[in-house]
Amino acid sequence: MGQTVKRKPAPPPEHKAPPAPPPPPPEDGVVLTPEQLRRRRARSIAIASVLGFLVILFYVVTIVKLGPGVVLNRPL
Repeated sequence: MGQTVKRKPAPPPEHKAPPAPPPPPPEDGVVLTPEQLRRRRARSIAIASVLGFLVILFYVVTIVKLGPGVVLNRPL
């Protein structure tokens, strides 16, 4: 009635050395022209400007929605 099943013991875990790091990228890689670098900088400045504008817009909208009493009536 009660049969016992004998299982093989699990094999001990193998200790492996950590994988080798990937090789460094080639030194030449992609070299951008001065025109491409100028355009990248202009794009970065445009993105930063828009992000800054949105931060200021959200701040102003939050203050307007809270009302003037929140800003002017706070204790010093």
